Amino acid sequence: MVVMCASSPRKWDKAIFGYPLPDSYFCTFLTLQFVRSVPFILLMAVLGSAQAQNKSSEENRVLFTVKDEPVTTGEFIYLYKKNTLKPEDFTESKINNYLDLLVNFKLKVTEARARGLDTTRAFRKEFQSYREEVRKPYQARKEDIERLTREAYQRLGEEVRASHILVLVKPDAAPVDTVTAYAKITALRNRILAGEDFNTVASMASEDNSAKMNRGDLGYFSALQMVYPFEEAAFTLPVGKVSAPVRTRFGYHIVLVTDRRPARGEVEVAHLMLRTTGADDKKVKDKIFEIEAQLKAGRAWDDLCKEYSEDPATKNSGGKLRPFGIGALVSVPEFEAAAFSLKEPGQVSDPVKTAYGWHLLKLIRKIPLAPFADLEASLRQKVSRDERVQLADKHRREQEKRNQGYTESKDTKQQVFVLADTSLTKGHWKFTGDDVLRNKTLFSFGTSPVTVKEFVDFVRQNQKANAMSPGEYLQQLMDQMVDARLGQLEEQRLVHSHPELGRLLREYEEGILLFTIMEKEIWTHVPTDTMVLMAFYEANKSKYQAGERLRARLFSSTDKGFMDQMDQRISRGDSLRQDDLARFKAVIPFRNYQRGDNKAVDKVSWVIGVHRTEVDGTEYLVEVERLLPAGIRPLGEARAQVLADFQDKQEKI
Repeated sequence: MVVMCASSPRKWDKAIFGYPLPDSYFCTFLTLQFVRSVPFILLMAVLGSAQAQNKSSEENRVLFTVKDEPVTTGEFIYLYKKNTLKPEDFTESKINNYLDLLVNFKLKVTEARARGLDTTRAFRKEFQSYREEVRKPYQARKEDIERLTREAYQRLGEEVRASHILVLVKPDAAPVDTVTAYAKITALRNRILAGEDFNTVASMASEDNSAKMNRGDLGYFSALQMVYPFEEAAFTLPVGKVSAPVRTRFGYHIVLVTDRRPARGEVEVAHLMLRTTGADDKKVKDKIFEIEAQLKAGRAWDDLCKEYSEDPATKNSGGKLRPFGIGALVSVPEFEAAAFSLKEPGQVSDPVKTAYGWHLLKLIRKIPLAPFADLEASLRQKVSRDERVQLADKHRREQEKRNQGYTESKDTKQQVFVLADTSLTKGHWKFTGDDVLRNKTLFSFGTSPVTVKEFVDFVRQNQKANAMSPGEYLQQLMDQMVDARLGQLEEQRLVHSHPELGRLLREYEEGILLFTIMEKEIWTHVPTDTMVLMAFYEANKSKYQAGERLRARLFSSTDKGFMDQMDQRISRGDSLRQDDLARFKAVIPFRNYQRGDNKAVDKVSWVIGVHRTEVDGTEYLVEVERLLPAGIRPLGEARAQVLADFQDKQEKI
């Protein structure tokens, strides 16, 4: 055993932190419980052991301890194998070098804990977000995803036509607003059940902006095109039946299914388009019929596209468009109808008028629904990100609460909630109850009670100014605490059955602590003065070369129909509303990209304009603002790398 105190050689502190630590640090925190000749022999024995029992016993052996925190052989092996891929790295010297690194790492983490960095709000928030994310693969039941994937595929074989009436209400609306919306949608449903025409009521009363034009008729659609609760209602209702109120993130709907038919798959067409402003419609119409006549007279389709088409993205490629399915072109239903009406490859439609102009369409091919085996991976990916899995998770969470024996003390809850006032919604509520109430049980998981005092402490740490009522906000905070406690219990169960999850969580936790203490003790000493960085940059600017780049912003979504609409609007230069932006999966503001920085950017043409592509089942719009030549990046663009290099230099001094 080696105990490193002030009298021991002080080689560790500067190597770890870049500056000397107090003498007391080493006496307090570091006790190494290994002999230098042991680790390699022991580790190689465990790495090569074929006997599970012996291997388990050796993996549980304590390799060293830092302030009563043991580090086992198993943890060392897990980390070493994770970071070492080559067989030639499994040598005595390299294993011992890595052991030194691990000791240094654990010293930093222990110092971070000693300073209370693991108790700060910032740490708790960041680590909680990590642990929720890393638990997901273990929480999501494979059978749920399997069932939902097969359900989605089965529904892709059918197309449903439905109408709906919508009463808007936000997902986080106050109870009084939710009740009002529910009463309104119920009253509308009762009018229809009493004999009024569904589409007439929709045109007069639906809060869907498009209802006045389409009378609530959404046309045909298939799976994965509507929010899941709506899809579930549409695919389970008999034709002609009106649903009970359906709650989605948009509000309450009632749904009427008007038809079902086998899915028609996808269609791939080419088009020749002439744009019209409305005023010149007759002239443009005459022109498209003239072009049709030339085609019938024997002129080649591709030649006509190059000469006449006003779609710059397709005119030089024979007008060829990407394959699309039913419901994908909601803004141009005439185009969709014409495309699916074509029977044989090479057949050309009559001239078709849409909101964008006049078109001729030529069928390239019809694409039937692929076998399940071909679509399974992409469907599984879509389903895993979809609302349907979130609803399954919510159901499973309620089941987990029941399994853990969750109960609430209604009387105690009422006594606490009556004390909530507007100071809570301003973010500075103070509990005014007595000690008797403070020590009462608010809720329990089995035999593990949570007191009012614990809840009050949670509220004090998490309350923020908001627009909710005091009672609603206190309920939200209680729900958050219940979920947090439930997550801890579930995590304990998952870690017990999946030891690798425990290791992964520990990695995340210690990684955050390492970053935090290094930031405080090294990086905060880095001068951020512009003149200092400029001098460093000027001395090293040859390191900051960049190839050809472009400046672009990215939009992503798995909803093809929505992306069709946004593609057209962004291409026209229309400004996007806040509710449009909220529907995207992600929006990345304008920034510079090099080749290799982003898969979507790499796939599109590096030409100014709006481009569409798909990566791993997600649709992307890439709006290229300008192209940047190769050369040295200016400090403003390279600042993050310059600062990192400056920090690295300081650490080595």
